[in-house]
Amino acid sequence: MAWYSKYLSIYEKPFSEVPDEVVVSIRSRLAAMQSEEPLVSIVVIAHDEGKRLAACLWSLSEMKTSCTVEILGVNNNSKDNTEDVYKALGIRYFNETRQSPGFARQCGLDNSRGKYHFFIDADTFYPPLYVDTMMRTLTKPGVSCVGGFWSYYPDANHSAFGLWLFEFIRDTFLYVQHFKRPELCVRGMTFAFNANFARRERIRTDIRRGEDGSLALSLKKYGRIAFVYDRKARPVTGYGTLGGGSLLDSLYYRARVQLKGVGRIFFKQERYEDSEDNLIRQ
Repeated sequence: MAWYSKYLSIYEKPFSEVPDEVVVSIRSRLAAMQSEEPLVSIVVIAHDEGKRLAACLWSLSEMKTSCTVEILGVNNNSKDNTEDVYKALGIRYFNETRQSPGFARQCGLDNSRGKYHFFIDADTFYPPLYVDTMMRTLTKPGVSCVGGFWSYYPDANHSAFGLWLFEFIRDTFLYVQHFKRPELCVRGMTFAFNANFARRERIRTDIRRGEDGSLALSLKKYGRIAFVYDRKARPVTGYGTLGGGSLLDSLYYRARVQLKGVGRIFFKQERYEDSEDNLIRQ
């Protein structure tokens, strides 16, 4: 049985259907974890995640860590009951009405206190040793931030073998790419960094996607971008990042995009141009 199976029992279900004993258990464990002097800030951003947020927080509540932590939430202009879930589970949260991952993540950074900061996505489950496994690399001399790989859970439309093959091909490409362009391999759902460095920079709020990689790029001046390949630091997420269609469709689309000028991944780049459709006009 997969470590995240019990979280799937409430994933994609209305919060009103989460058993009371589960709600009480999550709330009490989260409260016990909170520190007034955290070394690590674990910040969950959520936009209309009322059916997924409780499962994410359940996984975080069962984390085993030697670090002092705070767990914060950011409700990013949700139109559903996301804020109610934060309240019911006792998480200190902030409302960010300007909608975009950049605004949400900057709000989390502005209100966090830890020396180290973990981006957390509300539609994702995190394994119990996630924080400590990432911290072993993040606290090494010369490292400013760390990223990692992630998996999807099998369901009726996505077989375990199909997912394994898809992830193997994707991970191989990211592994090759990370030598020269590690910032392009960073994903917000599995990204942690030295917050003291990040507070000297700004998370971009003028783009729809890529605020995570952009921050990683800006942190390179303080130390290298490292990657953690240990499965103990491998979260499991939903299918939002895959879009519609089959795994084969998704793989074909990504291969077509990445193979255009694939030679670029063997050369460093310090600046990127944004496509017009990724810009948010403010």
